[in-house]
Order: sequence, then C-alpha cells, then structure tokens
Amino acid sequence: MTTHSHRVPEPVEEPRGLWVTFEGGDGAGKTTQAALLEQWLQRQGRTVVRTREPGGTEVGVLIRDIVLHHRGDIAPRAEALLYAADRAHHVATLVRPALARGEVVIQDRYLDSSVAYQGAGRVLDADEVRRLSLWATEGALPDVTVLLDLDPSAARVRLDADDKPFDRLEAEQADFHERVRAAFLALAAAEPDRFLVIDARLPVDEIAVQVQRRVAEVLAADLRA
Repeated sequence: MTTHSHRVPEPVEEPRGLWVTFEGGDGAGKTTQAALLEQWLQRQGRTVVRTREPGGTEVGVLIRDIVLHHRGDIAPRAEALLYAADRAHHVATLVRPALARGEVVIQDRYLDSSVAYQGAGRVLDADEVRRLSLWATEGALPDVTVLLDLDPSAARVRLDADDKPFDRLEAEQADFHERVRAAFLALAAAEPDRFLVIDARLPVDEIAVQVQRRVAEVLAADLRA
C-alpha cells in the first residue's frame, strides 16, 4: 500500500504595518514633519500612505468642509459626532486596509485631537469624547503619536505669517488654544509609550531626526517580535 505524506505548508508571515499620527496645535509643523517622515521611509523602500483627519476620504472631505468652514455655530456635541463619523469611515476604509497590506500610514491628527479640541476646547467630557472615537474605530490606536508642542502665541505668529484665512478652530480665542495645549500634554503624560513629545520650536531637521529615531525603534521592535 502506498502512503502519501502531505507537507504542512509553512505559515506565511503577515506583513506588519505601522501607523504614525502627528498631533499638536495649528501652526506646530505637523504637515512639514509628516512629509519629511514619508520621504525618509520611502528611501528605505517602505510603501507609505499619507492622510489626514478630517478629510482623508471622499466622505471625509465633505465632513471637513462642515466642521472647519461652516459659517455659523455648530453645537459642541454635534461637532464631536461629525469628527467621529469621519474617523469611523476613515479607519475602516483607508487606515486598516493599508496596515493589513503592511504599509506605513502617516496621519495628520487622530482621536487625540478630538479629545483636546472638543473635550478641553469645547469643554465636553474628554473621556466621553475619547470613548466615542474608540467606539467609532473599534478601538484603533496608532503605534506612534508625535506631539509637536508649541505655545499658542508662537503658533499664532506662524499662522499670521501664512497669510491665509483662519478656519473655525484657528479663529478661536487664546484661552481655547491654551486649554487644547494643556490637554495634549496631559494625554502624552498618560500614554508615554505611544507619545513622543517634541518642542516644535526646534529646527525642522532636528525634529525630523527625533521622529525618525522613534519610528526606527518601533520598526526594529516589530522585526524582533
């Protein structure tokens, strides 16, 4: 009688994606640093998806127009729900699929912005705002969150130099932006393993090196895992 041996197929190692978010007040340099990180990763052969919230998808673009450019008041809870709706669609249709493909997602703002802006800035319950976003995204959290910390008065000087009209949040008063900054720093203190806090007054290249160092550490740890 002939016996046939069947080889058990080797397990295929799934590609490990990486998710990096940039947080901080307006004018802190998030867009600049996201672009520099993208270039650095691409030079290493990584596939990178650059995105933002709100507005990283077609649905998100519509929501972004409402929350940032609507003329007139939006009730604080309605504003928080709009951001959460954008986030739910964004994570489900763009972020998770990219990570599943082993790509690096670099994102300008995520749920920490909602906690800071709608929680502290709009004086809603920060824990409720956070839970709303975690429900919307099925608990998704980034691997690394870079907080570019900048005094609101210094940020206003930068924004004024851009000579662009302010959106609804940029136009808020100084005390609003002070509350937002304090909330970001509190979030970073509560999750030091996820956050990298950098003084946004440092030279652009120096900030970029600090970001690259942290991302390299996380990528190396993933390889060892």
